[in-house]
Amino acid sequence: MANRPGTQARFVLFDVIYEDGSRRSNRKVPAELLGGLDGDLPAEKQIEAQDNEIAKASGKAALRIASIQRVGGKKR
Repeated sequence: MANRPGTQARFVLFDVIYEDGSRRSNRKVPAELLGGLDGDLPAEKQIEAQDNEIAKASGKAALRIASIQRVGGKKR
């Protein structure tokens, strides 16, 4: 059975700046995690979790996030 239009998973993209000055662009966060009273705070937690998984797989320490910014949005 085919998916109905508009029922596909939706994501919000973020640019992430780390404390060492490096930048990662277009990090995906599920849209349903965002909004409400917490705003984009759940996005930072989700990206940290993704970074920890990547660090565990690579054997390198995860970098600390300095700031996040929605792609096409205001700086947070």
